Amino acid sequence: MQNRMRLKGLGLPPSGWSLSVLLLLYLFVGLIGHDPWKTDDAVSIGVAFDMFKSGHWFIPHLAGEPYPDAPLYYWIAAGFCSAFSWLLPAHEAARLASGLCALLAMAFILQAARELYGKEYSAIAPMTLAGSIGFLYHAHEAQPMLAVLMAHTAIYWAIALMPRRPWLSTAILGISLAAAFLADGVLPLMPLFPVLAFSLFFSENRPASSFRVAAALLLASVLCALWLIPLRLEAPQFFTAFMSNEFDLMARLGNRPLNNGWRYLKMLLWYAWPALPLAIWALWARRRVLWTKSFALPFLSFAAILFFLSFYVSRRSSVTLLFLPPLVLLAVPGLASLRRGAANAFDWFSVIMFTFLAAVVWIVWNALVFGWPERLARQAVRLEPGFVGNFSLSACVFAGVITALWLYLISTTPRLQMRCIMHWMVGLMLFWILVAALWMPWIDYGKSYRPVAVSLSKSLPKKVNCIANANSPKFFLAILDYFSGIKTVSMKSDAGARCDLLLIHGGVQEPVGMASSGWRKLWEEKRPGDRHDDDKFRLYQRGKRAKSAAGLPGINDLSSGQDQEELP
Repeated sequence: MQNRMRLKGLGLPPSGWSLSVLLLLYLFVGLIGHDPWKTDDAVSIGVAFDMFKSGHWFIPHLAGEPYPDAPLYYWIAAGFCSAFSWLLPAHEAARLASGLCALLAMAFILQAARELYGKEYSAIAPMTLAGSIGFLYHAHEAQPMLAVLMAHTAIYWAIALMPRRPWLSTAILGISLAAAFLADGVLPLMPLFPVLAFSLFFSENRPASSFRVAAALLLASVLCALWLIPLRLEAPQFFTAFMSNEFDLMARLGNRPLNNGWRYLKMLLWYAWPALPLAIWALWARRRVLWTKSFALPFLSFAAILFFLSFYVSRRSSVTLLFLPPLVLLAVPGLASLRRGAANAFDWFSVIMFTFLAAVVWIVWNALVFGWPERLARQAVRLEPGFVGNFSLSACVFAGVITALWLYLISTTPRLQMRCIMHWMVGLMLFWILVAALWMPWIDYGKSYRPVAVSLSKSLPKKVNCIANANSPKFFLAILDYFSGIKTVSMKSDAGARCDLLLIHGGVQEPVGMASSGWRKLWEEKRPGDRHDDDKFRLYQRGKRAKSAAGLPGINDLSSGQDQEELP
C-alpha cells in the first residue's frame, strides 16, 4: 500500500475535511437559483409546499388533493421549507432535502467501502458516486428517489458492519429498511430481501445473524406502523389508495422483462460512468476471489436490482439510482487494481475533456451575455426566444475562481492511483458549477413554467366558482398552486361538472363541439421555447346555457395527463 502523500495540492487519499468541502460544493451549487422544473422536481416541491403551507404533514397532498405516495422525502423537504422560509423561497429550501439525502448517501457508501475494503481506498466510493453522471443529474432536483438511495447505502453499510458491530448494524439496518419503505413504498424493499439472504449465507454465525436480521425487520415494521396504523384509522381512503398502488405493483409483471432489462443496461453505459467500467474490471481482475463477501455482496445486489426493475418497472431515470451503490462498491477494488497505463489514460482523458468543456461553457456564456460569437448568440435566442442575457459580476467571479482552482488542482495532485477518479469527480464538479453559475438564467428561462402560471392567473375573470381540469399533468397543477395559488378539480367529478372554467393541455385543435356548445377560449399559452402545439395550455369559459364539459364529444378522448419522466 502506498503511503499518504501531501504536496501543494490535495493529498491522496483526500482528508476528511477536503473531501467534505468538495462534496458540499458539488451538491449544493445548483440546488437554489432556479424555479421548479418539469415532472419530478415540480411535483415533489408541490407536495412539500402543501405540507408546509397547509399543514398536511400526515397525508401528502398535491395542489389541494390527496397524493397517495410515501411521505419521507416530503417530510424532509417540508422541514427545510419551515426552517429556511425566512431566507429562501420555498422551492429552493425544499430542494435542500436532496442535498442532505445525497450527502448522507455518500457518507454511508464511504463507511460501507471502509468495512469491505479498508480505510485507504474507501474515499474512492463517494468520489465515484459523485462522479456518476446519473447521480449528478438527480442530486440537484427535488427527487424522492434520493431518500431511497440514502436508505440503500445505509443498508449496505449495515450489512458490511454486522460482523464487527452487530447491534449497531442491527439498529442501522432496521431504521434504513423503514426509511426505504417510507421513501417509496414496497419497490425499494423488493431487491433488498435477496441481499439480506446473501448476507446470511456469507455469515460466519448464521443463527446469530438471522436473529439480528429478524430483529431489524421487526424494528422496521414498528417504525412503518407508526405511520400506517394512524393513517388507516384517520384517513382510510388515502390508506386504501396507497396500499392499492403497492399491491398492484407487487402483482404486476412486465410484459417484456428481457427487453426492459436490456434498456436499463444500455442506459447504465452513460448513467453509471465511470462506476460501471471500473466494476466490470474489478470482476475480471478479481475473478478468483469473486465469491468472497466483499465482491459477492455488491455483485448479487446488482443482479437482484436488475431482476426486479426489469419485471416491475419500465425504464425510469430516477429509479436507476438504485444500481449505483453496488456498482460503486465494486468500483473501489476495480480502481485499486487498475493498471498504471489505464489509470494514466483515464486521468488524461478526464483532464482534457473537462478542460475543453469548461472552455466551451465560458465561450457560450460570452455569447449569451455579450453576443459573441454571433452564431452561438443567434442559436441561443432561437432555442429560447425572447431571452436577454445580463452580466452578473458575482457569478463571473465565482466561476473564475472555480476554474482557477481546477487548473491548480490538476497541476499539483500527487501522481497516485486515486488521481484519475479525483480528477474525474472534480472535473464533473467544475463543469456542473460553471453551468449552474453561467448558464442557469438561460436554462431556467426555457424550463420554468412560472410565466405560464402567472399569465393564467391574470386571465381569470373576477368571479370564478372553480376550474375543471381535463388532462393537465400533475407537475403543472403543482406549479399553478405554487406560483398562483390556483387549485383545480377533476373534470369528471361532481364539482368539476359545475365549474365555469375548463383547463386543457394539448394540441391546437379544439375538442369537437366546444364553440358550438357555448364554451369559448379565454386564454392560451406555452413556454417560449416549446415547439409543439401539444405543449400548449388552454382555458375555456362556459356560457350560460352550455352543458358540462364532461359531456362534450371529444373531451373524454383527451390524454390522461399523466406525467412522463424526462430522461436526461
